[in-house]
Amino acid sequence: MTVLPCGIDLRYPAVNKNLLDDIQKHGLLLSQFEKGFRATPWSFVLRNELVVALGDILIVAEAEINSGTMRSVEFAIKMGKKIFVLPQRLGESGATNKLLSEAKAEAIYDIDAFVARFCKSENLQEIKEDAFMEFCKNNPTYDEVLQRYPERIFEAELSGEIEILNGRVLVL
Repeated sequence: MTVLPCGIDLRYPAVNKNLLDDIQKHGLLLSQFEKGFRATPWSFVLRNELVVALGDILIVAEAEINSGTMRSVEFAIKMGKKIFVLPQRLGESGATNKLLSEAKAEAIYDIDAFVARFCKSENLQEIKEDAFMEFCKNNPTYDEVLQRYPERIFEAELSGEIEILNGRVLVL
């Protein structure tokens, strides 16, 4: 699922046209804007409010004090959502460190323990032995993964399990 900052008929950014078309074909595209509406700075804020509303929790990997991410944090607080952050070094990602110091967020120190907390599976080992993830650990090209696992690649990218960088798939 992807929530768009523009009309449902537009593909923004244009470089993601094929990805968004595949998500629409195999998943779900959502937009709260009329057809033809072009993305604006304020439409991203509205989009992020919807994204926060759709989730059970909010995970913030990194954020600075006056960043757009902090607007999402404000939405999560107003909606009573639990907020999790990745710990950062002093002087980096000031907002996530501030959220921790103010006890507005909980740090994720152990990703396996965190996933197990929210995992539907009783056995976390099943997730670790996932054939798709094992394949991605070998640093395949985007095309190789798309050909072999077309139903999983987009979901994995959107969920943050993998990243596509320079035409290669990286496990995060």
